[in-house]
Amino acid sequence: MARGKLRIYLGAAPGVGKTYAMLSEAHRRMERGTDVVVAFVEHHGRPRTEVMLHGLEQVQRRELEYRGSTFTEMDVDAVLERKPTVALVDELAHTNVPGSRNGKRWQDVEELLEAGITVISTVNIQHLESLGDVVESITGVRQRETVPDEIVRRADQIELVDMSPQAIRRRMAHGNIYQSDKVDAALSNYFRPGNLTALRELALLWVADRVDEYLQQYRAEHSIRSTWQARERIVVGLTGGPEGRTLIRRAARMAAKGSGSEVLAVYIARSDGLTSASPKELAVQRTLVEDLGGTFHHVIGDDIPGALLEFARGVNATQIVLGSSRRKTWQYIFGPGVGATVARESGPDLDVHIVTHDEVAKGRGLPVARGARLGRSRIIAGWVAGVGGPVLLSLLLSKVSNGPGLANDVLLFLFLTVVAALLGGQLPALASAAVGSLLLNYYFTPPTHTLTVSDPKNIVAIAIFFAVAVSVASVVDLAARRTHQAARLRAESEILSFLAGSVLRGETTLDALLERVRETFGMDTVALLERRSDVEPWTCAGRAGGGEDSPPLQRPEDADVDMPVGDHMALALTGRVLPAEDRRVLAAFAAQAAVVLDRQRLVGEAERARELAEGNRIRTALLAAVSHDLRTPLAGIKASVTSLRSDDVAWSEEDEAELLAGIEAGADRLDHLVGNLLDMSRLQTGTVTPLIREIDLDEVVPMALGGVPEGSVTLDIPEELPMVAVDPGLLERSVANLVENAVKYSPDGEVVLVSASALGDRVELRIADRGPGVPDSAKDRIFEPFQRYGDAPRGAGVGLGLAVARGFAEAIGGTLAAEDTPGGGMTMVLTLRAAAGVPPVRPDLPAQATT
Repeated sequence: MARGKLRIYLGAAPGVGKTYAMLSEAHRRMERGTDVVVAFVEHHGRPRTEVMLHGLEQVQRRELEYRGSTFTEMDVDAVLERKPTVALVDELAHTNVPGSRNGKRWQDVEELLEAGITVISTVNIQHLESLGDVVESITGVRQRETVPDEIVRRADQIELVDMSPQAIRRRMAHGNIYQSDKVDAALSNYFRPGNLTALRELALLWVADRVDEYLQQYRAEHSIRSTWQARERIVVGLTGGPEGRTLIRRAARMAAKGSGSEVLAVYIARSDGLTSASPKELAVQRTLVEDLGGTFHHVIGDDIPGALLEFARGVNATQIVLGSSRRKTWQYIFGPGVGATVARESGPDLDVHIVTHDEVAKGRGLPVARGARLGRSRIIAGWVAGVGGPVLLSLLLSKVSNGPGLANDVLLFLFLTVVAALLGGQLPALASAAVGSLLLNYYFTPPTHTLTVSDPKNIVAIAIFFAVAVSVASVVDLAARRTHQAARLRAESEILSFLAGSVLRGETTLDALLERVRETFGMDTVALLERRSDVEPWTCAGRAGGGEDSPPLQRPEDADVDMPVGDHMALALTGRVLPAEDRRVLAAFAAQAAVVLDRQRLVGEAERARELAEGNRIRTALLAAVSHDLRTPLAGIKASVTSLRSDDVAWSEEDEAELLAGIEAGADRLDHLVGNLLDMSRLQTGTVTPLIREIDLDEVVPMALGGVPEGSVTLDIPEELPMVAVDPGLLERSVANLVENAVKYSPDGEVVLVSASALGDRVELRIADRGPGVPDSAKDRIFEPFQRYGDAPRGAGVGLGLAVARGFAEAIGGTLAAEDTPGGGMTMVLTLRAAAGVPPVRPDLPAQATT
């Protein structure tokens, strides 16, 4: 009995519409006459899903008692007895109630598949076993119900049911996913936009990772263009050998000598699989170059020096770093080597550095057999060896009076056939076998110089020779083809695994991804085009290559290659037409490009949402401040003025003075609060424009102490301090807020110490108090707007003083941080830049050390 087919609808989160899509598919199949039953579908009270169940046959569920409650599960026996063509089984990762036939629902599904029943099921990305830790780190929730990845990967068809986080949250808010009493909790916890975005990306990447196509031979084709920027680009040529780490570190040291230098490590593999590189060593070198801030590139090319120079010129490199050859002395008979060839053909625009290492002249090892796709020179050599070789051998042996004998002659001709197969493939080998058979018959089989054979044994020998020659040629050619396929598969897996990994880690931007597509397939330009609908024009979402002067593509049809991504997006490439095999790989790049573009836009939307949320928080806090903190001094002023204007009470001079003092204190407090609010508004809107000039601290700091009681602050500002480059007004406002905050929280009788010191090209101003202090976990939070630490009374202010102080400090190029005061309390450290031209201040040291 044939095994049933498994189709899975995969979603990023509950509510994306997996069950609805599964039921829609069931209705379509039923309309075509397919026998479809509902083995187990849970609608969770969703009206739209429940409506889709109408008209479908449902198998009665099995009821089970567990801990005093009754549960229903899928009745596997009933489904097997009913034996439909298609069975719908929802929630593949579900754990069955104890006492069920199997512990997991996916095990129930396996039984149905073995019985020849096609199953359509659903699962969320967070239920895949391999992603448990990742999902927990994102959402904070550990999924207890999981399904092995292999079960899902073996599915005959996986369809991604996708929905944007905003759409899911709207469905949630409308009550289409959970009941109304659970909506608020879900939206603020598991269904946060960040969680949904991350889960969606996981689902997209997991599906994209299943692309299964072969990577065809390609040669990187870079057009020579003028240098775009005057900065060093250093290309490191890697062979996959152990010397690669030395070359990468040497190139990194060279790049460190110049600002903006870039390191590009490139590994060039032959298209026929001729390589002695270690995949493990290449992975280590890839990690090393990325850790050092460079990039790794994988290029396929038969002419290693030419491909390396073409890549270097394509990326506008200025230097090439190569290692001294690992070949032994006798191996130079095959040619001068890659290093010497690159140095000879690099031209005046590229400097070539040959770096010595520990592996010099130790040998490169034997390469694997060459593949079936051979260069023109090898094919010609194969035909020469296969056709000319037997002729020359016949002439040579005919000159020998006493030849080696027919048996040895056959072996010599067979050797030439093998050489022809190794060099030129199957056709030259077959030609060599045919020519060798004729020559053996004509020159070395009695009677000679005729095509007749008198001895039947010689006929057998020639026939066996021909059969062995053909067999050897076929085996060698088959081995070469298998080697070529292995090389393609390895290159494909390396590219796709690196691509998926970099996108999953968020390391690849759209421009970088498109540039990698252009580099991989050797194209002139690559562009990602999109449009909102079928009638609107195409727009370019991203582009790589082509230069600024080249006209942009208007439609995908105008390109040499176009790869659709959905209905309204396409990847367009110009330069050459790709074969069908390359198009399959290109589809994976196109899917990843769509994912990267979507993620970039989601990041932008998240940033805008964060800014809006911050603005809303500021406005809410401002309303709270206006409603309470600003009204408090106004109420005091109003009460005092009303009392003074009252004709019913005869106020004494002392009472009037007290009321007037209250009015003045309230007005001062109100002026301080309004000033801070206006300052914060200026900082939030970016309208603070500092006027930097050189000034001494002892000219600014005393002016900032006007708002604190006399005797509450002690100044310690040495006269020999260097001048600082600041905006005096902003510095005064910053220091004033810091001092007022320190005095406010200092105990009675304790003075605030304001001291200054210089170290190098910086000047530090310290405001130290003996208050309660702040724990390390809250030291950064106290600088946020409308934050008041601890049990500060409502009348103590709106919590803007420190936020304004830090904002002004950063506006004038300084920094503000909080430290613990030795012995208790808190110290605000305001670091400022010393004025230009002032010599660095060094600590005073004794002229002579004594013991």
